[in-house]
Amino acid sequence: MLEAGASGDIVLGRMILIAYDGSVDAQAAIDCAGELLKGQPVTVLTVWERLTDVVARTGAGMPIGEVDYDRLDRSSLDQARERAREGAERALRAGLKATARTSVRENTIAATILSQADDVGASAIVMGSRGLTGFRSLLLGSVSHNVLQHADRPVIVVPSPEIGAKRAAHRR
Repeated sequence: MLEAGASGDIVLGRMILIAYDGSVDAQAAIDCAGELLKGQPVTVLTVWERLTDVVARTGAGMPIGEVDYDRLDRSSLDQARERAREGAERALRAGLKATARTSVRENTIAATILSQADDVGASAIVMGSRGLTGFRSLLLGSVSHNVLQHADRPVIVVPSPEIGAKRAAHRR
């Protein structure tokens, strides 16, 4: 459903999902979306994770003593909501029609992004990329790579500003 508008901008006609974690890379993705997709409706998504899931996923031991997991999870959710609001405000300044959304992490962050894209009826996904390479990429995985590999809709991956500048300088 991609087409060029009269101004040459890409027009999708439906909701776009922007994955946002507050990083410089995610900020760059919003700014790029604003340049390419001005006026489009977007949902800015921040994914958060329950403490018990973090502990189970990382294999870390459970903290000793009394821990109020519900309070910690509420705090994590509140932080995610604030981050999503910040992203939505940035998207509004970039000329997009933005709303904020949060979701608890499902199996993987990529799976959560894809699931949320379904939920909002997104015609495309926009996200930043940290540009990890080599061993770090193998160790840490790549959310953008996983989204690209499993997406059933267009995905715009915006390179990290730092990595993009290095790549541009290298070509010169």
